[in-house]
Amino acid sequence: MTTPPDGLPRYRVLTGPDDASFCRRVSEALDLGYRLHEGPALTFDGENVVVAQAVVWPTGPEERG
Repeated sequence: MTTPPDGLPRYRVLTGPDDASFCRRVSEALDLGYRLHEGPALTFDGENVVVAQAVVWPTGPEERG
């Protein structure tokens, strides 16, 4: 597949509290075929650790594995 499914963009930033739900969202993106872009970013909002993870759709054969 050369484009992401369901009209999703090639680049996405997933954000949310650092919990199992966030990890599932990242895992679902990886299962669709996205690849992690760099490492996650973390911050603290006064109550929770909030994480951001960029994912990209591989565009060339070398990226698709």
